[in-house]
Amino acid sequence: MNRFPAAELTIEPGPTAGSDGVAARCAGPWTIQGIARLEGGIDGLPWPPSGDVVLDAAGISALDTAGAWLLQRTLLMLRAQGRRASLSGIKPEFDALVQLVASRAVTPASALPPPPLGTFESLGRKAWADLINAGEFLAFVGEAFTALARAVLQPRRIRWLAILHNMQSAGFDALPITGLLSFLMGIVIAYQGADQLQRFGANIFVADLVGIAMLRELSPLLTAIIVAGRSGSAYAAQIGTMKVTEEIDALRTVGVGPQELLVLPKMLALVIVLPLLTVYTDITGVLGGMLMAQTRLDVSFDAFIDRLSEAIVLSTYWTGLSKAPVFAMIIALVGCFRGFEASGSADSVGRQTTIAVVQSIFLVIVVDAVFSVVFNILDL
Repeated sequence: MNRFPAAELTIEPGPTAGSDGVAARCAGPWTIQGIARLEGGIDGLPWPPSGDVVLDAAGISALDTAGAWLLQRTLLMLRAQGRRASLSGIKPEFDALVQLVASRAVTPASALPPPPLGTFESLGRKAWADLINAGEFLAFVGEAFTALARAVLQPRRIRWLAILHNMQSAGFDALPITGLLSFLMGIVIAYQGADQLQRFGANIFVADLVGIAMLRELSPLLTAIIVAGRSGSAYAAQIGTMKVTEEIDALRTVGVGPQELLVLPKMLALVIVLPLLTVYTDITGVLGGMLMAQTRLDVSFDAFIDRLSEAIVLSTYWTGLSKAPVFAMIIALVGCFRGFEASGSADSVGRQTTIAVVQSIFLVIVVDAVFSVVFNILDL
């Protein structure tokens, strides 16, 4: 037997509800103990299919937050079912609590999950989000070049120690992996071309194949992809961690610009070291091709170098090298931008780091294709 008095809700035709409506009489203590029995049975009461419903609260003897919430939930339920529901007779001492609960209530419509999006709507939302993100990236690029212009006009603002540190991490520390992969790429190109060249007795032209492919296209592209995986991800992770731990906000508080401290040294360091790495991978790639040419085609090192000097013109070398600074700026800016986009948790840092690598490699390949079209038009 329940030792607490129970709340009551009785539905009866009432003149206050109109000719086609009803009045629901509320009585007893509408408190957390009093509504225990009533709460689960409200939905099953004989509510009218339509019309006005008036909750008459004049008989409520006690009211707490749980009771006020149940009143509000009942009103929202009736309105969601198409009835015109209202509350009347509430005592003045309960009115403030009822108004407070009503102001914080969540309507049933807002509590429902949103309907699934159609294919075209999902595509449109994704395209719009990507467009906004591209605009934010262009704004970030503008801020970075504005900081660069200030640094050029005021060289004392340049943080040389940070640039040297980034040159070591992005350049010197990348020598083993870039050299090895370029060397193996030279071997692969020479090996794949050996069979075709042997059919026509053109073994010596393996120098043309390896030299032009490595210097003009593969060395700058391969180096940029490796650096994007190493340094671009590191930039995004470092800045993203600083963003999550609010270190960037602290820098702004003490008057230090994040662009000058975090972005500019990374971009300048990468613009310096990526062309140098490209020259290094040019050499290692050609060495790999020379080794395979001697092993598979019996082309000596001297003959390979003599043919290489005839096959490679200065424009071939410069067309490959000119791509490196552009690739460097893309990698640095995308990595730093993605780091600034991180928020909330370590999961966001990991997600932005992954996006930084994918977008950097994608943009590098797209820009490389644009370079190829332009060089073809210019007949270089």
